[in-house]
Amino acid sequence: MFDLNGKVAIVTGGNGGIGLGMARGLAQAGARVVVAGRNADKSAQAVVELAAFGGEPIGLQADVTDEASVEQLFAETARRCGRIDILVNNAGTNIRKPAQALSLAEWKTVMDTNLTSAFLCSRAAYPHFKHAGGGKVINIGSMLSIFGASFAPVYGASKGGVVQLTKSLAAAWATDHIQVNAVLPGWIDTELTQQARIDVAGLNERVLARTPAGRWGRADDLAGVAVFLASAASDFVTGVAIPVDGGYSMQV
Repeated sequence: MFDLNGKVAIVTGGNGGIGLGMARGLAQAGARVVVAGRNADKSAQAVVELAAFGGEPIGLQADVTDEASVEQLFAETARRCGRIDILVNNAGTNIRKPAQALSLAEWKTVMDTNLTSAFLCSRAAYPHFKHAGGGKVINIGSMLSIFGASFAPVYGASKGGVVQLTKSLAAAWATDHIQVNAVLPGWIDTELTQQARIDVAGLNERVLARTPAGRWGRADDLAGVAVFLASAASDFVTGVAIPVDGGYSMQV
């Protein structure tokens, strides 16, 4: 029931961090992975790595904040792969400033990258999923979908929005056999969080102290939940937000 052979998965921001960790899991389960990102060289490197698992992965350059670019991404994927079954809305960014220091342009940058892109890509995926008789959307939220952080108000707002978008799409598309779920990564060791440990004094110590697993997560810790939510194993699971956080969110 976890077999993804014959399935095609688009992973936005799939050329690094959590996105690449999920892409590895999907590829190992048999999916053909389409790595979508703005950095063509980085995507090409990811494709070489994923090719070791088979499935003929490809990289496509796309700006998922741009409506026309998103439409082109899905049209080109359908043309080259013949179908689209899975969408992982992973593309994301952060600007760490208190609200009073944020410019409107910075607010829009984070909201467009994290939330608007998930809407645009999900909307573009819908007709392909409907044609195929079903599909899977996996949205990437955050611990800041649950908690507040003084240093990341726009990031938290965008990721809270991702969870609510997940629920709305799940309710709307369930009768089309499309499941829409969210994953809430905890503190995962990525380029973004490595910079956070520089920007936010004491963050590393606080994360380790609160996390029962006693460590930061790794990108590959997200591979299993990606396979579950992309496969037939989750056909009766929709509209949920699953923390993958080493226990960070389950205790005070």
